[in-house]
Amino acid sequence: MCGARHWLSQANFCCCQTIGTRMTVSTMASEKPKDISQSLYRAIWRWHFFAGLLVIPFMINLAVTGGLYLFKNQIDTTFFAYRNVVTPHSETLAPALLADSAKAAVPGSTVLRYRDPPAADRSARVTVETTTGKVLVFVDPYSGAVLGKVAEKEEFNWVVRKIHSLVYFNLSLDWIVEAVGGLALILVITGFYLWWPRKQSGGVMSVRGTPDKRIFWRDVHAVTGSIAGVLIFFLAITGMPWSSYWGDKLHTMLDDSGLGFPAQVWNAKPVSQIPLSEALTDAGWTVEQSSAPLSSVKEEGIKVATLNDVVAASQAAGMVRGFEVALPSGPESVYTAAVFPDDIGKQRTIHYDRYSGQPLADIKFADYGPAAKVIEFGIGVHMGQYWGALNKAIMLLTCLAIILASVSAVIMWWKRRPSGRLGVPPMPSQKSVFAALTLIILGFGVLFPLTGFAILAMLVLDQLIQLVPSPLKRVFS
Repeated sequence: MCGARHWLSQANFCCCQTIGTRMTVSTMASEKPKDISQSLYRAIWRWHFFAGLLVIPFMINLAVTGGLYLFKNQIDTTFFAYRNVVTPHSETLAPALLADSAKAAVPGSTVLRYRDPPAADRSARVTVETTTGKVLVFVDPYSGAVLGKVAEKEEFNWVVRKIHSLVYFNLSLDWIVEAVGGLALILVITGFYLWWPRKQSGGVMSVRGTPDKRIFWRDVHAVTGSIAGVLIFFLAITGMPWSSYWGDKLHTMLDDSGLGFPAQVWNAKPVSQIPLSEALTDAGWTVEQSSAPLSSVKEEGIKVATLNDVVAASQAAGMVRGFEVALPSGPESVYTAAVFPDDIGKQRTIHYDRYSGQPLADIKFADYGPAAKVIEFGIGVHMGQYWGALNKAIMLLTCLAIILASVSAVIMWWKRRPSGRLGVPPMPSQKSVFAALTLIILGFGVLFPLTGFAILAMLVLDQLIQLVPSPLKRVFS
């Protein structure tokens, strides 16, 4: 009997032990996915924080200057109407006379470019060069009177555009803008993951709390990003072709593959070494890196083409108003007439022989490669050139959303951070998750090398701070 009881006791113990073991295994199995999920969330949050820490000041700059540049024409015709708007009369003066008037207004200058009036009530613009730089001279096309003049590097819209790209500061900071563009893409993608509803009702499409609470700014940041995220991604990706390094490589790749600039128009003609971006005030993306053909050798007895001839030929060819003509800069250079209006289908560039006045190349939008057409469309929407006021309004609201998301992120971080620390989100418990995510983001950096270098530098700094004992370890915690 005692033996039987002992056997039953042992059996019960084994049974309980087996059940307990199964429960432990089951609990561990159920907790493991949860732990991985939490680690992934923390890893993405950490990368989102780092990317935001680097780009917020630059994103605000891009949003403010981009929002202003959307309305460059409206700014010209309101704040600077005195030099851009004229009263129409019956006939306009010859372009050469207007150029001479501009040259006389700036003694010792040389005429570089002539811009045809964009409309009947707009002025002509002549760019002259002096020993101290280029000057824009605005001339009434009906009377020849000089309406105003301003150094090119002091013209409002020029300054806004150059600050937008950071070229204005002459420190190769445009490379930073390229890195920021790539990091902005990462911010949008990781932001959508962090915003994605996880059984919560608030902070998805509604804002909780009051401005004195952190949750209010967290929700403002999340909701703004969720609504405008796709458009922010669009602005970032369509701005990348203008970047100095990545955009240049993209240009070369598309041109070499026949998807960009139509190289076949040259037909083995000799070309100059001066890119169109240097000849014109503003050149379209597809043609900005292209070179002009060379003029033929002047023959005795042949009439030399004039600015009047080139303007008349461009108008007869159907080039839309507002085109600019770059004058020849040397014996073999050409006249170049080009226009890049809001309607990208009417983009056109014509190079004229400086002696005979005959067109040497006529490049229309239809001649562009398929990839170049898509990029030009994206740039046009980016700059608010389609669908009238609607396009501008959508892009302006996106710029305002970038500012709101940036400001709310700073306030949210300030309210969350511990005193004397940055408040960097903690490392995930599953280090392998963070490592895998880092590899994915570095892979993204391969597509955008300058962004990749920024990510790598950020990663190295983070790891050094974590591994090397120093006061920074507490600050960056």
